[in-house]
Amino acid sequence: MTQIDDLPPLREVIRRHDLKPRKSLGQNFLLDLNLTARIARAGGSLAGVTVLEVGPGPGGLTRALIAEGAARVIAVERDERAMAALGEVADHYPGRLTVVSGDALELDPRPHLGDAAGPVRIIANLPYNIATALLVRWLSVEPWPPWYDSLVLMFQREVAERIAASPSSKSYGRLSVLAGWRTEAKILFDVSAAAFVPPPKVTSSVVRLAPRAQPLPCDRAALERVTEAAFGQRRKMLRQSLRTLGLDPKPLLAAAGIAETARAEDIPVEGFVALARQLAAQDSA
Repeated sequence: MTQIDDLPPLREVIRRHDLKPRKSLGQNFLLDLNLTARIARAGGSLAGVTVLEVGPGPGGLTRALIAEGAARVIAVERDERAMAALGEVADHYPGRLTVVSGDALELDPRPHLGDAAGPVRIIANLPYNIATALLVRWLSVEPWPPWYDSLVLMFQREVAERIAASPSSKSYGRLSVLAGWRTEAKILFDVSAAAFVPPPKVTSSVVRLAPRAQPLPCDRAALERVTEAAFGQRRKMLRQSLRTLGLDPKPLLAAAGIAETARAEDIPVEGFVALARQLAAQDSA
């Protein structure tokens, strides 16, 4: 394993600070610094980039981000046990690491970004128990395009497949539609469970999501309602599953140019956007 800096090995950091991973926090630490460097590079050059990282733990990915050239890293961590270890990294790289104590689900990171001169990128080995909720939050920011230039995130392989899924695939669902509406999502590579401490029971995947500058105009709340109804009964025809919206779905489908016999898993993102626009129009009528 190549040493990326002259800080202590991560196993020593974990032992010295008693940072045993906690299941309640969804913690699985990456100790392979070659792998963390690969994740750091996955979104492109970090020269001049401010990076938001969530769940840094003992700081393996944090160190890789800085070593790969990030101008500044804002690391959000709710585990107070990790603060001393991250403080050592901050001391080693003066002015390049800011550690924010808090829950990423409740914290608005923008005030902590300061006057970042270059682009902002979100790169993280997300805690599994909040990964999907965080992604939906970042995909739902307003106004759009967002304040970040891309997302490079680690998920369980099953979740990654749902994010990047295409219509007519078994993984295609609500998350696929939301991600596909506002971003271009791609699975970059898999990470074996053996790379983590403790090893999870599943393979993980790194996903890159690049925001679309001009996604199709759509009311996000209406899109969420349509996809919830459609995929809530995905084996049924849309004319049946959309009845849970409390209206006659036939005019909705006709206006969107979708056959009544179509099923949710076969409708492209554009079709769901058309349905959401028709729903929003009916709501406002």
